[in-house]
Amino acid sequence: MDLTDDQLERYARHIILRDVGGAGQIALLKARVLVVGAGGLGAPLLMYLAAAGVGTIGIVDNDVVELSNLQRQVIHTTADVGRPKVVSAAEKIAALNPDVTVVPHPERLTAENAAAIIGQYDIVADGTDNFATRHLVNDTCVALRKTLVSAALGPYEGQVATFKPHAGDGLPCYRCFLPDEPGPDAQRTCSDFGILGAVAGMVGTMQALEVLKEITGVGDSLAGRLLLVDALSMNSRKLKLPADPACKTCGHKD
Repeated sequence: MDLTDDQLERYARHIILRDVGGAGQIALLKARVLVVGAGGLGAPLLMYLAAAGVGTIGIVDNDVVELSNLQRQVIHTTADVGRPKVVSAAEKIAALNPDVTVVPHPERLTAENAAAIIGQYDIVADGTDNFATRHLVNDTCVALRKTLVSAALGPYEGQVATFKPHAGDGLPCYRCFLPDEPGPDAQRTCSDFGILGAVAGMVGTMQALEVLKEITGVGDSLAGRLLLVDALSMNSRKLKLPADPACKTCGHKD
């Protein structure tokens, strides 16, 4: 694959990076990434993946844009209120970068459709806010040997981790970190406890960065580690996430 003159100009700041270069940009253009959720995390994540030239981006979301979303879901505008999020996001991506093919999946991810949808992509980026979907995404990614970049938000904090147990012994999946769904008190969303809008932008951008690193091979993967960020203090730390030999999802892998 050769880059066109327009692409050489558009991605010039990537291409001049020694560790990315033309080969890395071509890898981005050939990549297929599925984003689960076009909300607080998905909004900045989608914009930066599109700007970077990720060639095919799938979006799974069955929700519509609400006015209360706009405080943090920056891919949507006031005119989009009431419209499907996948449609709104696809339009913004098309306006930003015509190199990108968007595949909308205007449906909820379920046990019945997860394998068919996730199987079409190389990497999955999960930005959902419920544990049932997170576990479903993880279990499907493990079964299909897909890399998962996961992120989550709190009112003033966030976390990012990469899960790819297929890539080496000792690497965990999401269920190694959280084997079962927590109780109701731990399953509140931003509609319950609030969120400072820019926190979603900060963590979603970090999630996008980890996806780009996985595609290009630049830097150190977060696989086996959890990055925690506190926006109020601007402190961050990384925790080691060991694989669980007894994990019901990945513990039996070869």
